[in-house]
Amino acid sequence: MLELHLPTPEHTDLLGQALAATRPAQALLELQGDLGAGKSTTARALLRALGVTGAIRSPTYTLVERYPLADGSEAWHMDLYRIGGAAELDFLGLDEGTASLWLVEWPERGAGALPPTDLRLELEMAGTGRRASLIPLSDSGEAWVKRLHEAGELASLSVYRP
Repeated sequence: MLELHLPTPEHTDLLGQALAATRPAQALLELQGDLGAGKSTTARALLRALGVTGAIRSPTYTLVERYPLADGSEAWHMDLYRIGGAAELDFLGLDEGTASLWLVEWPERGAGALPPTDLRLELEMAGTGRRASLIPLSDSGEAWVKRLHEAGELASLSVYRP
């Protein structure tokens, strides 16, 4: 587990950039937290760092936004807050094989219909900043957290717990 204190919005962006720089080739990242905790902000910074240009929209109403990445793969940013249950995902035309990166807000609403999660990012307000907990849920997620820790960009913000 990696815990971070993000005192400013710029530090939340830094987290997104670091996640992008260390991500595995295929991954599902859960983004959890209350409204306004920084889920979409982190996803936006991550997508920007992966070469997405143009508007990066919140998928609050569209449920899924698809983004071509600089390496030729595709990322899907999903917000499942408005769905009633996992069965509704069948209508979105999702095919596991076409996205290399899944960024899923409110993943519990799609439980059982999503690929296995590699890393869970829990965000919460903490004073004037945010607290972020990165919880690996697969071997790939474990390696991702290890790369984040070793990369050093987040060292001044973190408490690493293997």
